[in-house]
Formats: sequence, structure tokens, C-alpha cells
Amino acid sequence: MRILFADSLSDTALQRLRSSGDVCVLEPGLDAETLPGRVGGFDVLVVRSTRVTAAAVEAGDKLGLIVRAGAGVNTIDCARAAELGVYVCNVPGRNAIAVAELTLGLILSIDRHIAPASADAKAGRWNKKAYSRARGLHGTTLGVIGMGAIGLEAAQRAAACGLRIVTEDKPRSKAVRRRMAEIGVSPLADLRAVLAASDIVSLHVPADASTAAMVDAEFLSQMKPDAVLINTSRSDVVDEEALIEALDSTDMRAGIDVFADEPSAGAGPVDSALARHPKVTVTHHVGASTQQAQEAVAEGAVELIEHYRTGSIVDCVNLEQAPRRTATLSVRHYDRVGVLASVLQELRGGDINVANMSNRIFAGSVAAAATIDVAGEISEHLLEALRAHPDVMKVTVFPAAEHSSGH
Repeated sequence: MRILFADSLSDTALQRLRSSGDVCVLEPGLDAETLPGRVGGFDVLVVRSTRVTAAAVEAGDKLGLIVRAGAGVNTIDCARAAELGVYVCNVPGRNAIAVAELTLGLILSIDRHIAPASADAKAGRWNKKAYSRARGLHGTTLGVIGMGAIGLEAAQRAAACGLRIVTEDKPRSKAVRRRMAEIGVSPLADLRAVLAASDIVSLHVPADASTAAMVDAEFLSQMKPDAVLINTSRSDVVDEEALIEALDSTDMRAGIDVFADEPSAGAGPVDSALARHPKVTVTHHVGASTQQAQEAVAEGAVELIEHYRTGSIVDCVNLEQAPRRTATLSVRHYDRVGVLASVLQELRGGDINVANMSNRIFAGSVAAAATIDVAGEISEHLLEALRAHPDVMKVTVFPAAEHSSGH
């Protein structure tokens, strides 16, 4: 395959792909404007921070897969990719530890005034009295908003420092709830209860419609007036004007790794009222930028590409989560050429659309079983036609309704 890397990736990852016969082209200087003119002829596009617009997806005449070497995919036009049948896959969780470490670093730095104390000392100013006024973290309460991989890692590290960890009680997988219990996270009734209880609030949510500007004036008013807000997630989740107003009118402080209108280049001037605020400790969107994290993310990106090569799609974000279906067909058949083609031809004749399909071969390669999610009315005539095929052993229908029955 031909793979275009619009951002840098580790040499080890590139070598692994090249050893499989892939042509890897590394062009980290590409941006949203120049990418559409370069992506043509490539089977796979790998990006980190480079924005992938609809124009870029449309220009990818051979493009089948876009890999975001990281978790967030808000810089990729996933909707247009879905319309054109291009998979968008990400690498969630691989940089969770790095972001969690920075989160804890910001919490410690704010409590102990590390950034301003260091700046004063370097400038020849000594003010021990001012910088001795730390509250201390042991026994204080950290509210974690978002219990994904990063939120869990941040909670674990904060708990090791003696903080009490709380979060909003909401539906979660058994694995997440088990991990929360191991860490000692206490679920509270709702977000309001979390904000009211927390001395520190740390944001670990994705940027989407449900989280846009979620940290607004109302959110901030529910926090303690001397609380600390940490944002190592996305700038979109914070209403910056509301946060600046809260910083000006209360004893609140903030630690941020992200803010609006960040420079797109790796170095250069920056102009942010929030970043300049004297009660804000700021870093340069480097939450995931440790060597360990970058190697782990690169490894994950390579794994996605290798899965794609074999027809397996992993961590795809633009597939329909619940395709419209009326039933599932289970077709047991002999593993012979043309059987599934005949089955699909019968479905087509019955105006039945296939939503999802898989086929598994039994040991010995004599028999196989196809599972086909379909949308449309399964008639007795269609079932009779399927069962009449000489290489079909059995056909079972499982309606999508709650109470299924076999035919």
C-alpha cells in the first residue's frame, strides 16, 4: 500500500510498515490547504494534528483509511469520509498516561506556585513568604469530568497523592466501574454535586456537540470560589470569556494545556487572553508529547494499518453504531465457491439491503456460517429460495424486535 504521513511518526513504525512492502511517504509540512493536492494516489493517510477537510477526503481517489495517530478526531471531516466510504480510525488510550501525568503536574504546579516562583527566581526576585502559601493536596477533593482512559489514569495518580476522587454517576461499562472501585473513585449523583464537592475539577471529555462550551458561567458558578480548573482535553469545552470572568471575580485558578486559537505551527507568537491571565498556568498543548506516548501511539497506528490490510477494521469512529435492520439471517452452508454470492443475489431480488455481514469457517473448512443483518421484509418465498440452494444447510431468522422467533 501507499501511505502518506502528513505528520511525523517514529522511525520504528515506518520501518515496520516498509518491511511489509508498504511505500511510506513522510511529509510533515502538509497542512489543511496543501493536503488536498497531495493525497491523491495514496491508500492510507496518517495524521496527528493536520486538519483533514472534506476537500482532502474528496481528493483521495484511492483513499480507504484515515488514521488519527491519537484519540480525538475533531480535526477530520468524519462525516464526509463516511459518505465516501473511507474509514476513519483512531488510537484511543495509548497516550492516556502522558496526559494524566501532565494533569497531575499542573495540579502540583498550581498548588505550589511552581511556575511563578521559578520565573521570579530567574528574574532575581526572592519572595519566600508569598510562595509558602500552598494549600496542600492530601485530603482535598478532585472532581474528574470524563472517566475514559485518561480520566482513569489521572484519577489513579491523584489518588496516590492522597486526593479524594469524585465523578458523576452515569452508565459505564463493568470494566470501567471495576477500575473506578479499585482506584477508590466515588460516584456522586450528578455534575452539580461533583462541582460543589471538588477543590479541583479536571476535564477529560472529547470535543463534540454535547461538550461544546460545557464549562460556561453556570458551570463555573457551581464550583467552589477558590477551586482550580484543569483542562488537558480540548479548548472547545471551555467558554474562555466565562472562565476569565470567573478568574477575575473569584479566587479560582486554572491550569490549561489547550486554548482557543492556538498557533498551528510548532513555534511562533501566541496571543491568548486566557493564557496571559496571571491566575493561569499554561503549557503548549503537549499533554501527549512524551517519547513513551508517541511510541505507543505510533505502534497503535501501525496496528490499525495492519488490521486494515487483512480486512479487519479496528477503532473506527465513522461507522454506523446501530445500522437500521429488521432481522438477522444465520445461514449455515458448505464452504464452496459462489454460495454467498447466490445468497446475496436472492436478497437483492427480494429488495433486501445488507447492513452488516460476517462469514466464519468451521474447522476442517467443510462448513461455514454467515451472519447477515438485513433491512427489509423477509418473506417465506425468500426463505424457501435460500433453503433450496444445494449448498445451504440451514437458514434461521432472528427478528430485530425484542422477541425473536426462528423459521
